[in-house]
Amino acid sequence: MCGIVGYIGFREAWPIVLKGLKRLEYRGYDSAGIAVMNGEKQNIYKKAGKVSVLEDYAKAFDCSGNIGMGHTRWATHGQPSDRNSHPHTSNNGQLSIIHNGIIENYATLKEELVQRGHVFSSDTDTEVLIHLIEEIQLMEGTDLLESVRLALNEVAGAYAIVIMDKASPDRLIVARKGSPLVIGVGSGEYFVASDATPIIEYTKNVIYLNDNEIAVLTKEELFIKRLDNVVQTPQIQELNMKLEMLEKGGFDHFMLKEIFEQPRSILDCMRGRIYPELGQVQLGGIKAFADKLKNIDRIIIVACGTSWHAGLVGEYLIEEYARIPVEVEYASEFRYRNPIITEKDVVIAISQSGETADTMAAIEMAKEKGATIFGICNVAGASIPRLTHAGVYTHAGPEIGVASTKAFTAQVTVLTLMAFYMAQQRGTISDVKMRELLTELETVPDKVQSALASNELVKYIAGEIKDASNCLFLGRGSGFPVALEGALKLKEISYIHAEGYPAAEMKHGPIALIDEQMPVVFIATNNSSYEKVISNIQEVKARKGIVIAIVTEGDKKVKNMVDYSIEIPDTDEAFLPLLATIPLQLLSYHIAVMRGCNVDQPRNLAKSVTVE
Repeated sequence: MCGIVGYIGFREAWPIVLKGLKRLEYRGYDSAGIAVMNGEKQNIYKKAGKVSVLEDYAKAFDCSGNIGMGHTRWATHGQPSDRNSHPHTSNNGQLSIIHNGIIENYATLKEELVQRGHVFSSDTDTEVLIHLIEEIQLMEGTDLLESVRLALNEVAGAYAIVIMDKASPDRLIVARKGSPLVIGVGSGEYFVASDATPIIEYTKNVIYLNDNEIAVLTKEELFIKRLDNVVQTPQIQELNMKLEMLEKGGFDHFMLKEIFEQPRSILDCMRGRIYPELGQVQLGGIKAFADKLKNIDRIIIVACGTSWHAGLVGEYLIEEYARIPVEVEYASEFRYRNPIITEKDVVIAISQSGETADTMAAIEMAKEKGATIFGICNVAGASIPRLTHAGVYTHAGPEIGVASTKAFTAQVTVLTLMAFYMAQQRGTISDVKMRELLTELETVPDKVQSALASNELVKYIAGEIKDASNCLFLGRGSGFPVALEGALKLKEISYIHAEGYPAAEMKHGPIALIDEQMPVVFIATNNSSYEKVISNIQEVKARKGIVIAIVTEGDKKVKNMVDYSIEIPDTDEAFLPLLATIPLQLLSYHIAVMRGCNVDQPRNLAKSVTVE
């Protein structure tokens, strides 16, 4: 979850690393630090707080040098502080390291190292790793590369690391296992980062380091080997990303920009995949498994957070149209059970970043049991696309805001396409119905654009309820996962306690909370559950709750009984989640802004959860 940036080349390293950390700050913002090598002199500057705090602090110091590495932290071991900030140094001060991930056996290693005379200056697991590398180097008499390789064979956990050595001031050593690391290839220079966002300004040529690989970088060359000492041939890929995608583009926050990008991101997700006039869906990423889909017993969807909510929408769609039983599992729980998985199961793993640690662990377990694994991911070259047998990219573009918005609707779009594709292969949907659905799906980006026109109304409603302490989100059918996602958005960026429930479950407990101070948000569109939801609204109004309803354009019945209503265009029930989630994202955004919260970087959260 932390952000890593490194540079070696002919330019000044400090401005490149600093700018890179600002681009990666969505991955962690508890503290930040940069080390710069100038000859054999290494300067390290680190501070608790955001990258801007580090930037101001370092203005008084010499930050020159052509080799540098930086880190922005999301704390796992040791509270955010100057002393726990990265980089960390070895016992003798010769080596320094930055690290994304978690060393699970650090306590045992630390105890052994303390007995050997090592003195630690932080509470982090990372410092233990660099001390271990130094200890091996001294005891075994090996060079740094071999010492790193031997040390990494002793640690358990996940890591992406960059290491500097005062004794070899012309190189960086990097390695990864379970945490992402990308190497940018320039002319006489190399860049290192947790993802491509700090690199795209300088080069489009990248190498995605694989698990259990170590790379040595100098200005002139790159050398890669595996932990088992086998030399690797690097595979250079070209980035499909534009620099302007990483800027706010006139919006106050990345989150608002990404909310308003959804008509385009949904369209990009569908582009070249649907043919309404033919009544066909084409998904090249899973085409090789078309025959298998005709005979599978079950689909298991594994995901975390917002991706799990998208999976719930997928469950409704796949069961409705493809008639395949679906189970949706939290990846973090799935991996610690002993689930029954067979070769006739398909597991769909969903992750925006493609690096979610729990989801990757669930994939590995399911593969061992013989299941076919599909991935849904937004980031080309990420770990999950490489771990799965096949999959579909969402093409949503970079999502910088920590609270996921366009990634959610892109995931739902892909799951919709997969549901229709499976129905097509299994013959569970008529040609006429498929053409009708795809013709309507083609209109969804424009209808999302129309839903965004409610922004000023939503802003007004936000002002009316921004001081609430609690909030309920209620929906039925596929409106239930939309309610869950709405509640998650509100609590993660505004810090208001919020819960999502199936509307009918309100009577089984949550109704006890409702009073004149409690906002209750209903997904009350004109679908098969419309009359039932109206009954639930009346139950809330009878207890003086404040009701906000998401309604179908032109609705009068619900609008006349609620406090506030927000209209969205009429659409087929299959596509309700893609429209109903828009005003909920806007509501959470405006409430958070009014409460003075950091919308793009909410407290305690990071974008990519690469540790357990």
